[in-house]
Amino acid sequence: MITTRDFHLQKVSFDKLEGWGQDDPSALFAAMDDILAHLNKGKPYRSASLGLSAEDLTVLLEKAKTAKIDTADQARAFFEENCVPFRIVLADEKRGFVTAFYEPELEVSAVRDEVWKYPIYNRPGDLVDIDNSNRPSTIDPYYAFALERDGQISEYPDRRQIDQGYLEGRGLEIAFAKSKVDLFFVHVQGAARLKFTDGSLKRVTYAAKAGHHFSPIGRLLLDRGDLDPATVSMQTIRQWLADHPDQVDEVLWHNRSYIFFREADVDGLELGPIAAAKVPLVAGRSLAVDRLIHTFGFPFFIQSQSLTHLDGGKPFARLMLALDTGSAIVGPARGDIFTGSGDEAGELAGTVRNHADFTILIPKEAAERYL
Repeated sequence: MITTRDFHLQKVSFDKLEGWGQDDPSALFAAMDDILAHLNKGKPYRSASLGLSAEDLTVLLEKAKTAKIDTADQARAFFEENCVPFRIVLADEKRGFVTAFYEPELEVSAVRDEVWKYPIYNRPGDLVDIDNSNRPSTIDPYYAFALERDGQISEYPDRRQIDQGYLEGRGLEIAFAKSKVDLFFVHVQGAARLKFTDGSLKRVTYAAKAGHHFSPIGRLLLDRGDLDPATVSMQTIRQWLADHPDQVDEVLWHNRSYIFFREADVDGLELGPIAAAKVPLVAGRSLAVDRLIHTFGFPFFIQSQSLTHLDGGKPFARLMLALDTGSAIVGPARGDIFTGSGDEAGELAGTVRNHADFTILIPKEAAERYL
């Protein structure tokens, strides 16, 4: 058994997973094939603190590739035969927690003018990766990116400094948005479809960040008493910003984190964006996790009695794959559910803030280490 001060893994049986018998995880097999193809290119996912490796995952993926899966029963049987479920039990009887994210569609222009004036930036050349080998003692260990100038490493300029022109004149612009608020929420989601004024489409996805901690503006507005905790959502935050245009900069700059993007293939718009695990996300079946704890690609069964609007009024109970991460996704039982692309997916994602139980499915060959 893996035990830390904050959580431990507890072996459970599949028949104890509420909702398991009604789930249809068939959609995961195509994604698992994509993961295997990525790993076979010699690009393994980094093992995280839980100790699971890409090698542990590959055994399961190779079995999945040859499995005959035509029904939900066969899909569940595959996981029952090849995995051992472990409930993630948090200290002090705390519950896990899920939110949701989506791929927005953002109207943009290739040319800057008085209407289209908010840039989407590529990663700048003076932004460097840092780790324990090159991080100065003055920089928080959280930081994975920093500024390198004249051989010296320091914190990168934050959202306010970049908004005020730090990157002007470098030719880093991918496109220009007309709404600072819409662009901010693209930063929060980490990906978008860009719809240009001539009707053409591009897809952008996360490339890097300035390094700073993610500071939710919803929490700021709650702490100030501007929003009601009972109704806070992406929609109510957006409405508050629309009602208080004179305070938009102040509120957005509270979140010092700033995201840089790269262009991604626009082919296959029916597929989700390619995120941190380097494979397309699957709507309703992809989960962002804390990559310092969990290794990409592993299956998680997420169950939430209170989360009902994603599943036609039924409690949420689905097997998902860990395919992404995010600045706000911190902790062993903290997840972000990908709801899909476009406005409808955004409406679904915006109101997900629910307690949930997290169960990780560990391939039998690796499960012995966790008993």
